[in-house]
Amino acid sequence: MQVKYRALISDLDGTLLDTLEDLADSVNIALAKIGLPPHEVDAYRYFVGDGRRAMALRALPEDRRDEATLEMLLPHIDEEYTRRWMDKSAPYDGIPELLDTLTSAGIRMAILSNKPHNYTVTMVSRLLPLWSFEFVLGESVSTPRKPDPSGALHIIEQMNIRPEECLYLGDSGVDMQTATAANLYPIGVLWGFRTADELLSNGARTLVERPADILHLLCD
Repeated sequence: MQVKYRALISDLDGTLLDTLEDLADSVNIALAKIGLPPHEVDAYRYFVGDGRRAMALRALPEDRRDEATLEMLLPHIDEEYTRRWMDKSAPYDGIPELLDTLTSAGIRMAILSNKPHNYTVTMVSRLLPLWSFEFVLGESVSTPRKPDPSGALHIIEQMNIRPEECLYLGDSGVDMQTATAANLYPIGVLWGFRTADELLSNGARTLVERPADILHLLCD
């Protein structure tokens, strides 16, 4: 297959992996531990995406979004998510086949997530073990949260490729902002956590309904 791009950087949650139920279960149990009400799973589509603290803050009732309550909740979330992050999380339908095809075509791959770095690395190694990613980066002191483009820029610099040679795949406005800021080609996925309107309004140049649709962007 003759390809137009040399690399693809992808978000993780909501893009390669469906992690929503495990995240929702973990936060709901953590909320119950401090006497606060749970949320429907679909609500977490809009809680996640900006890092762990932002997710926790959004899950709190509006009248309890103070620093003391947040600091009480966060350790419970970490404890519960450590217990159950693999209960229901799995690659979306079509993702294994997409990664196989990208690998066969010689497309270099990396992952950039707003999930804490240790969770990101562990999840990729356990749930996507068959594929080689040159970089797997989550939020850390050296990799600030998206939409800061630092992580994406670091990846393409280390790969020694130009921005116009790299696709960026994600399911949120934050991902599209990141790609735009790094001058990568932003692709919004419609099987993830957010809407087409959010993706387009934040800079998506293409929307895809199925993982296989991405392959059409690679071919001459």
